[in-house]
Amino acid sequence: MKIIIAPDSFKECLTATQVAQAIAKGIQDVIPDADCICIPVADGGEGTLQSLVDGTQGTFFSKTVMGPLGDPISASFGILGDGITAVIEMAQASGIELIKPEQRNPLVASTYGTGELIKAALDEGAQKFIVAIGGSATNDGGSGMMSALGVRFLDEAGDELPLGGAALANLHTVDCSNIDSRLINVQFTAACDVDNPLTGVSGASVIFGPQKGASPEMVRELDLALGQYAAVIYKTLDIEVDSIPGSGAAGGMGAALLAFLNATLKPGIDIVLDAVSLDEALFRADVVITGEGRLDHQTVHGKTPVGVARRATKQGIPVIAIAGSVGYGAEEVYNHGIDAVFPVVHGAVTLSEALDKGAENLERTARSIARIINLKL
Repeated sequence: MKIIIAPDSFKECLTATQVAQAIAKGIQDVIPDADCICIPVADGGEGTLQSLVDGTQGTFFSKTVMGPLGDPISASFGILGDGITAVIEMAQASGIELIKPEQRNPLVASTYGTGELIKAALDEGAQKFIVAIGGSATNDGGSGMMSALGVRFLDEAGDELPLGGAALANLHTVDCSNIDSRLINVQFTAACDVDNPLTGVSGASVIFGPQKGASPEMVRELDLALGQYAAVIYKTLDIEVDSIPGSGAAGGMGAALLAFLNATLKPGIDIVLDAVSLDEALFRADVVITGEGRLDHQTVHGKTPVGVARRATKQGIPVIAIAGSVGYGAEEVYNHGIDAVFPVVHGAVTLSEALDKGAENLERTARSIARIINLKL
């Protein structure tokens, strides 16, 4: 009996690896000889770094970098088990959760620290990069990241601009002559699940700026600044980033990855599933078990359970999803390859109780699933 266990993390409770291990234990309590293959995954957001490094037996590294507001912080990156692919999780260095709500200011927040993580990974010999760009605190178009990598952003007088999104309103010239030469032969793939343009009513500033602390006045200021940024990039590099879907992702980080690093933008779940070789692991599997902390109407929009189910369905393998909670619209997943859904909480409990007993509840639910599998056998 070959069972693939490929869940996401249960946020604030268990990592994807811990979730997979708890499910495997429950299954093997009932079916001792089951071949449970644990493949922890993520959808490109929080936990992508952990899942990819764990899933490929890679290595974690720590680096002191500049935080989004200029303070030094300790951030992590990883090198996958192949020894050449780096994983950069933008939220580690430039994430919104690094800033207290009352201190959030996308006018000045910078992605410089993310660029420092890329440099550190280059120092470790990375030749390929997976960049997860969710959870950003920034609206600087990725200019801070590129500054850390040697690009100079200059005003009309030839002086370097200060960091942050607002300063881009004064951008006159982009100087790429000192960009890190190691980037020439490096391949970048960005985990991006939005198709927003850089500017305008659907752009980075209007759609995502308020989440990062931007007032209506700040939104207008940032949108105009990114418009100037796009114009100078077009003048300098002959790349019209504003018209490319996804250029507005992560406060415009998508634009920098496209323009300066020739990145490919892909759905995060597909990047992760390719990296952990899920398709190969699925060969001749009898059943797949996936899951996430909350399964609801949003799950069908690029989340882990449906991403896993689509791969499994192509090989005719049944899929069971386990969730910390099951919310409104969860039944939509049945149209996307998931055959059954099991919540792990079996009664009225407080959130803290549910979190404390996460592993125990997962094991119990997995035992119930295993008994159903035995019935089929």
